[in-house]
Amino acid sequence: MSSGIEALELVKSVEPTIAELMEAHRSRREHWYYQDLVPWEKGRNFVDEPWDESQATLRPEVRTALVLNLLTEDNLPYYYSLFQPYFDEESPLTHWSRLWTAEEGQHAIAMRSYLMTTRNCDPRILEDERMQVVETGWFGNFENILDMFCYTSAQELATRVSHRNAGAKSDCEIAHTMMSKIAGDENHHFLFYRGVTTALLEQNPSAVLVSLNRQLQNFEMPGTMIPGFGRRALAMARLGVYNLRIHAENVIAPLVRHWKVDEITDLTPEGAQAQEAILAIVPELIERAEQFERRQERKNRSKAPAAVA
Repeated sequence: MSSGIEALELVKSVEPTIAELMEAHRSRREHWYYQDLVPWEKGRNFVDEPWDESQATLRPEVRTALVLNLLTEDNLPYYYSLFQPYFDEESPLTHWSRLWTAEEGQHAIAMRSYLMTTRNCDPRILEDERMQVVETGWFGNFENILDMFCYTSAQELATRVSHRNAGAKSDCEIAHTMMSKIAGDENHHFLFYRGVTTALLEQNPSAVLVSLNRQLQNFEMPGTMIPGFGRRALAMARLGVYNLRIHAENVIAPLVRHWKVDEITDLTPEGAQAQEAILAIVPELIERAEQFERRQERKNRSKAPAAVA
């Protein structure tokens, strides 16, 4: 697609589908209240009783995963700004962006309340990092609005997986329940964005495949500006919350299957080239995942205590 204007016109052509998907989301999503999940009775005054790591109840790796997920949610203003400049007040996508923002805001409030009441984070460091993350901002690498829908289709699914796995690894029933609720919301957001992208693919498969390839190659979550992101992401990978294999098998592969990328025909040369590149992503990711896993196995063996004769 030669211009951003053409991409915008393509998105506007599927606005009736956007409205239908938003209504489907409203009817499907369970309305829940974060205050019913947070263990308020565990909260103590941080002035009278300053935080100390010995008070934490979760493993360090789990705390790292939850804080990283929270700081990603805190960047909410920049996610809202993705679509806001492109559509007028009455556009279905404007209404969706506001609803999406409200629901994502609830996730950050819930996670922060849990971490603070259970003393599973240093409150001063968490606030300093929130300030730094929001001041730094996040700006996706998007050439046009089609890129945004392709990106959010993958990003919301990845967020669902990360949140759910973090809760499951926590060994805390409250955290597990809360993160399952949040992951459920992220799944509904994913279904919305995947649905819009599906409608766009039906209208102009070549243009969308070019955008999809651009976003899936070297995909990054919207949290790379978080202090110590690389170190924290590595801890999450080792814990099995989110890593290359999970990304390949639980995010990229399901999207490629759902859209039947391998079966799309009548493409432009650029579309056909993008199609071929997309189909190569999962095998390449699996190969990299196996390399990472072999490195971790070698490190684990080197740390294992020697057998006693």
